[in-house]
Amino acid sequence: MLSLPNLLTLARIAAIPLVVASFWLDRGWAQWTAAALFFIASVTDYFDGWLARRWQQVSRLGRFLDPIADKLLVASVLLLLCAFETLRGVHVIPALIILCREIMVSGLREFLAELRVGLPVSSAAKWKTAIQMMALGVLLIGNAGPPWVMPLGLALLWFAAALTLWTGYDYLRAGLEHMIDDPAAVPPPRPVSDDGKRHADGRLS
Repeated sequence: MLSLPNLLTLARIAAIPLVVASFWLDRGWAQWTAAALFFIASVTDYFDGWLARRWQQVSRLGRFLDPIADKLLVASVLLLLCAFETLRGVHVIPALIILCREIMVSGLREFLAELRVGLPVSSAAKWKTAIQMMALGVLLIGNAGPPWVMPLGLALLWFAAALTLWTGYDYLRAGLEHMIDDPAAVPPPRPVSDDGKRHADGRLS
């Protein structure tokens, strides 16, 4: 169960407090350290899936942990950047867009999973993730880097937010096809025991 791909995913989760602690030190070198740790953690997002497929080690644990690790990493860094006012004013908007989209897609996936309907990751979503990770890594460097670092990070973040809206709409549209006016989208009633016995046709006795 704890194969190398799964260990890489767990390492991505374990890196989150290290990124936060490094950034919290409020030193120039600490911001670079936080960015380096974040970039390393982000790269594992590619290699855990690639190794799992190549070595035929795709597992339920990996499929469960991988999206959780991604969302925890991204949400933690976005909140960190907002807390330290690296993101402030209108630049908080793309952070909210990204966070809200992740919550929406997670809920949509959970609902569709009950219907045994998959929601495949599109190529646009993969680009969104890559640009999002680059933006957050650059913003972690922030004012510890050259003057052009912050404008670059903000531009990448807004671009990632635009892709987030696009891919979020695609996922929502795909999910609605399985929900709206689809009798099969309503799970069958579960049996009730004791005095309120429910039969297979839904009647209570």
